[in-house]
Amino acid sequence: MEDLKPIDLNELVKERIRKMEELRREGIDPFAPKLKPTHKALSILNDYAHLGAGEETEDSVSVAGRIMSTRRMGKASFAHLRDVSGRIQLYVRTDLVGEGAYRLFGKIDVGDIIWAQGRIFRTKTGEISVMVRELKLLTKSLRPLPEKWHGLRDKEIRYRQRYLDLIANPQAMEAFVIRSRAVGAVRSYLNTRGFIEVETPVLHELAGGAAARPFITHHNALDTDLHLRIALELHLKRLVVGGFEKVYEIGRVFRNEGVSFKHNPEYTMLELYEAYADYEDIMRLVEGMVSTVVTEIKGSPVIEYQGHKLDFTPPWERLTMAEAINKLIGLDVEKMSAEDLRAALEARGLPSISLTRGGLIGVLYDKLVEHLIVGPAFITNHPIETSPLSMRSRTNPDLADRFEPIVVGMELGNAFTELNDPLDQRERFLGQMKEREAGDQEAHVMDEDFIRALEHGMPPTGGLGIGIDRLTMLLTDSPSIRDVILFPLLRPEEGKS
Repeated sequence: MEDLKPIDLNELVKERIRKMEELRREGIDPFAPKLKPTHKALSILNDYAHLGAGEETEDSVSVAGRIMSTRRMGKASFAHLRDVSGRIQLYVRTDLVGEGAYRLFGKIDVGDIIWAQGRIFRTKTGEISVMVRELKLLTKSLRPLPEKWHGLRDKEIRYRQRYLDLIANPQAMEAFVIRSRAVGAVRSYLNTRGFIEVETPVLHELAGGAAARPFITHHNALDTDLHLRIALELHLKRLVVGGFEKVYEIGRVFRNEGVSFKHNPEYTMLELYEAYADYEDIMRLVEGMVSTVVTEIKGSPVIEYQGHKLDFTPPWERLTMAEAINKLIGLDVEKMSAEDLRAALEARGLPSISLTRGGLIGVLYDKLVEHLIVGPAFITNHPIETSPLSMRSRTNPDLADRFEPIVVGMELGNAFTELNDPLDQRERFLGQMKEREAGDQEAHVMDEDFIRALEHGMPPTGGLGIGIDRLTMLLTDSPSIRDVILFPLLRPEEGKS
């Protein structure tokens, strides 16, 4: 195949503008009023699948969508039109649409949006098509679509110009349809179990509820700095104090961190809280909810993700953090002192800034173990030092009643029996402040108002956070979180501010 010459987009755009002006001179509006279609492409393909080759019906339909290809042959032409459901072929013939409409069709470019009405038939080559009897140009496209022979595979363009990705790659559209269905399935699962959906503030005076750096903005009228929320947790727990017994929110959270295949600074989180429950109850809820959502979307609780076969049927595997470390890298951390742990980290070239033994265990797990877990599995019994909002274990005060669901090395969420002792909570926050002073900028801040809320009394409560984006990655077999966020954060384009 000979080398392709660079495309001069300016010339192509000028040519399309010329066509647009020519249409206007002929009295044709290139940005016409609406004309609603009667059918979607997929419904036609399904409803008329019984037609034999060459068979024609008397049924008239209308469709609307973007022209994806054309093939002109004198007084008859073919085109493929795509709408949200898929593609269907159009057959346009001079004697059926008239000379004027056929001339109009000759001026239509790939990318233009049209409306067409006609009868359904199956071509001799076996393709269900619309035999067009009337057509209208609805929108003239002034820029060409990506060239058909290489499609749109450049990830930078796909993420930055998502509209082109959705036009050129039907699987991209399907991924976001699945995302929408998954969110709906999560809501349905929780609503039928008595949970109430609420909304809490995005702008916070203090960024709390997680270990993360916030984005900071300024409110002019109040002349005060505010933080974009890094979690939904602390406001939702205030609602539990106020009397809500089952409450949840699905919303955006913002963390001023780097990007990776599983991190975007802006993402969607489900957080829920259930009074008179503990982390064991929440573990069962997660198993049930995720397996139900996976089954509803995929038709089975067993799916493939990036070459791994995953079975979400409850119960999932349960491992303590110490068991997972011992099983996967052979270190028995329960028998190791802080000095031993620090030496193990430094021997592997890892930083050991934490002041506490539990913090060192957390770093060891995060850096060396988590990515080795296929799951789905629950990793339980986290160090209390890495769990400032969690209840202590009744059997071991050095551990938290906390778990993380892990799937193919990804932390799908975080959950625990919520700490409701305000005096213990204050001490935990003070410990976190010492971690911040030692250099950990993601350690939790002191939140006096939240402690005041706890002092009014919060019932025993189980809480959960689940990343909707990571759940969608699993459902769509997507290797990167950017594939399931419509408009992921990117560096500014060169030459643009």
